[in-house]
Amino acid sequence: MNSKSQVIKYIITDLLTASVAWTVFFVYRKLYLEPLKFGVEVELQFTERYYVGLLIIPLFWLSLYALTGFYNQVLRKSRLKEFVQSLWQSLLGVLIIFFALILDDQIADYRSYYSAFLVLFGVHFSTTFFFRFLITSQLVHRIHNREFGFNTLMVGSNEKALELFQELECQKKSSGFKFNGFVHINGGQDHRLNGHLKHLGHFRDVHEIIEQCEVEEVIIACETSEHDKLRSIIEQLEGEQVRIKVIPDTYDLLTGSVKMNSIFGTALIEVNHQIMPDSQLAIKRIMDVVISILALFLLTPVYALSALLVKLGSKGPVFYSHERIGKNAKAFRMYKFRSMIQDAEKAGPQLSSERDPRITRYGRFMRKTRIDEIPQFWNVLIGDMSLVGPRPERQHYIDQITARAPHYRYLHKVRPGITSWGQVKYGYAENVDEMIERLKYDVLYIENMSLLVDIKILIYTILIVLQGRGK
Repeated sequence: MNSKSQVIKYIITDLLTASVAWTVFFVYRKLYLEPLKFGVEVELQFTERYYVGLLIIPLFWLSLYALTGFYNQVLRKSRLKEFVQSLWQSLLGVLIIFFALILDDQIADYRSYYSAFLVLFGVHFSTTFFFRFLITSQLVHRIHNREFGFNTLMVGSNEKALELFQELECQKKSSGFKFNGFVHINGGQDHRLNGHLKHLGHFRDVHEIIEQCEVEEVIIACETSEHDKLRSIIEQLEGEQVRIKVIPDTYDLLTGSVKMNSIFGTALIEVNHQIMPDSQLAIKRIMDVVISILALFLLTPVYALSALLVKLGSKGPVFYSHERIGKNAKAFRMYKFRSMIQDAEKAGPQLSSERDPRITRYGRFMRKTRIDEIPQFWNVLIGDMSLVGPRPERQHYIDQITARAPHYRYLHKVRPGITSWGQVKYGYAENVDEMIERLKYDVLYIENMSLLVDIKILIYTILIVLQGRGK
């Protein structure tokens, strides 16, 4: 099973249930609310308004679900969490539809508004959650019966690791761990897991092992004598796209937030370095999309004028794009207005300086006002970037930075941004030293991410743009 097929199931049923809910609500308005208003029976006719709604409303719901993250991590759904998520998504969506489409209806009295809202919400939520529950239950059933699982690596090789492995394997209902093997922490050849799991090597090789085995879960089972290595183990795993779990007796050695994810299964604690609550992440993404659409539309005159001035100022294309590294270390193409002469980097990647002769006259103005960055609203709209986040770098410079500051990979936990705390403080970095200096502000941002911090950074960025103080 792959996540794409599971997402398709959710999308199909969500479209169908949204259509059904809209149809039931339309019939309810015609057969109950309108007779109350007019005092006579009303013939049920599916008007043009119904068919327009049947086309637009399901697409609205699909967009809302996508923006609020419902289609993320679909193979790890919890039915209880799905209930809560479906409940607040339905409430939010019905509120938007109510104020956009229903509030201007002519009604018999104000109680009709309440009944209209409750009917639409009740039908939509109940049908949506019912089919989601069926799809998720089918997946959970397959996991419990060991028909499907997540590639898992055991870190540790001695008594506690063996006990944990045996307990997990003996579970009547599987927790979904499909073990690829184990890695040892200390030296020696006498590993208790030999004969039970494949020995994949020492923990220092964990990055290569995770990539080769496509590991999705890592379970750390340290002996008491190995506790001093726990912090470094977790730090090494920080940049990997894996879920980290530890046995409970190491709880007091961990920093950051942790959570239990099983009541009746084997007791494991998940190291949960979640950047922001799901609700704030959803709002942040909605802000990204809404503001980007507005910017792309309202700044059309700026785009047109900038394109003209770039073209008249020097030979070459209007836009400049190159590959940057974004969230989860995935490459994407970032777009800017060209602020340098054509072929400015024909000798290879070069950072610019304040008096760089390669910068064009209009390019210098664009850099001070950040106008060169505004094509990146497109990157934000399609999900490669966010409005606020660490500035993305090229792999060429990432290699140089990580050689001196390995914690740079921590920045890949979030979407890069058009603006950032480091960008507000430093502007364009002129060398690797400044990149590393800027790094501490980006790490601080990630550790303190919130909607309020994003708004503050956006305000400071707007002031820099208006005052032309960009570096």
